[in-house]
Amino acid sequence: MNIAIVGATGNVGRKLLEVLERTNFEFSELYLIASDKSVGKKITFNNKTYSIIGLSDFDFSKVKIAFFSAGSAIAKKWAPIAAKKNYRN
Repeated sequence: MNIAIVGATGNVGRKLLEVLERTNFEFSELYLIASDKSVGKKITFNNKTYSIIGLSDFDFSKVKIAFFSAGSAIAKKWAPIAAKKNYRN
C-alpha cells in the first residue's frame, strides 16, 4: 500500500513520521509532499532519504492513503481532489 503525507516538512508532518516509525506502520511506497518552496528538500525516514514533492504536481492516484497535516485550508482544497483520484467503482 502506498501512502502520502501532505505537509511532511511541518511540525505535524514530522510528528506523523515519528508515529509511523514507532508503530512500524507497513507501506510499499512513501510520498512526502509539501509546498512548492520545499520541493527537493530531503527527509530521512527509516534509514531512507526521500525528496519532497510539490503538492500541485502530485498525482494522488498513486496512493491508497493520504495523510493531510498541512492545515485545514490545504485539506479543504486538496482532500476532495485526492479522494476523487482514488475513487474506484
